[in-house]
Amino acid sequence: MPASVAREGGSGARERIFERSVEDLQRELECGTLTSEDLVRYFLARIRVYDGAVNSIITENPLALDEARRLDRERKAGKIRGPLHGIPIVLKDNYDTRDMETTSGALAFKGLRPKKDAFVVSKLRSAGAIFIGKANLTELARNGMTVSSMGGQTLNPYDLTRTPGGSSGGTGAAVAMNFAVAGTGSDTVNSIRSPSSANSLVGIRATRGLVSRHGISPSSDWQDMAGPIARTVADAALLLSVMAGYDPEDRSTEALRGRAPEDYTKYLREGAFRGKRIALLTRCVGEDPDVTRVVREAVRDISSLGATVVEADIPEFDLAALREKNDVQLWEQVPGLDRYLAEKGGLAPVKSTREYFETGLMTPCIVDEFREMLAVERPLEQPEYRARLERNKRLREFVTRYMAEHGVDAFLYPLQSVLAVRTDDPLGQHDRNGLMASVAGLPAVDLPGGFSRPSSTAPIGVPIGIEFMAEPFSEPKLVSLAYSFEQATRHRRPPAGFPDLDFSSAG
Repeated sequence: MPASVAREGGSGARERIFERSVEDLQRELECGTLTSEDLVRYFLARIRVYDGAVNSIITENPLALDEARRLDRERKAGKIRGPLHGIPIVLKDNYDTRDMETTSGALAFKGLRPKKDAFVVSKLRSAGAIFIGKANLTELARNGMTVSSMGGQTLNPYDLTRTPGGSSGGTGAAVAMNFAVAGTGSDTVNSIRSPSSANSLVGIRATRGLVSRHGISPSSDWQDMAGPIARTVADAALLLSVMAGYDPEDRSTEALRGRAPEDYTKYLREGAFRGKRIALLTRCVGEDPDVTRVVREAVRDISSLGATVVEADIPEFDLAALREKNDVQLWEQVPGLDRYLAEKGGLAPVKSTREYFETGLMTPCIVDEFREMLAVERPLEQPEYRARLERNKRLREFVTRYMAEHGVDAFLYPLQSVLAVRTDDPLGQHDRNGLMASVAGLPAVDLPGGFSRPSSTAPIGVPIGIEFMAEPFSEPKLVSLAYSFEQATRHRRPPAGFPDLDFSSAG
């Protein structure tokens, strides 16, 4: 245990770390009551004591302590790299890192160590972040159960019979468990926001083109997005500020060329709902009594904060129709993954998607999906694929037009209209509403909305997330709305079964 903790009998420094925000920790680091080495030792201790219960981490970073000491020396010398200087975060294990393996949860990718960081990893590193490790995910980010051949099944820390959402469920569980200050996810359909919903966290899916995906193993060029998962809106906004920006290797970011980076923490303002018109998407609410109760309470709270909440039943947002007519993963996964593996050259244990499939090592729940995708010849030339891209562009235009015509400032809905499912649910992680933003390339913020009733397996209940979605590049507005709601409601609670403890004997 770090010297500062030992000097204070274990409690003082720990109380300055558990559930603390980046701002809180930077204040402690600046005044010298904590060091980055303290933080890394603390989080590694929690991982070693508690991760056996939830199985969230694939790889611990063996260089994390060395990097913490280096950053402590820099701080002492007056050199601060950026707003994350000395702050430990966890990366989803489909983000390329030059100093750790990147497996994407695939046993067939074991040993793959890229030569360079993903673009956003480089930006986080330049801002001073320490990577505590790599988190489990659904293999190749294919669905919401967070199970992989490399990492096994990750469990929800609020209810160990349930999934932690997915595919970024390893990051979600790790951040909820205080294994790091915050983390990263990737979102093709729901996969940043689903773990946020299931773990009482904040997740931001940015507008398509705001954050580079280069160096992140792909599922869909049109739908993929990288983004933050954190315990507070402020931390999520800070990470987004660091991660966003133009990348010449990712053509989707072309609109940001020459633009100064945005600081989304400027929009952490209360009172954002006053005079706003929020549309509740009624067909997304479902019938689960816990979810409907949380939605009703959210509507009440938003109304009390000065907004007008109206109900909206919009056929263009029908999830079954969007899955049937708009989702493009079937056509984009194989070409994208083939390009990703080709870029790795001799570093990749497998050289193509087909070779990966033929190893027979993939987790069973994604085998049929890959078989179907590999059966499509010249997928990017197929008329159906091109038609879907056009539908998605029209949907994006429709949303902007609808909001203007109806005076709507944002849409409201639960990310999932049922509780995060049990790990043995034959339907998988169903009844999630994130596809609307994904196929249209829209920004959305998910944050804690409350909890289900407690049960024998969920001592404080299962987290339920609510989500705000709006027009392209409306992240400033969404951050303000999310922050106002968070500050008024304070729904975030850590999992009861994994409290802060004195880990001085944990090594």
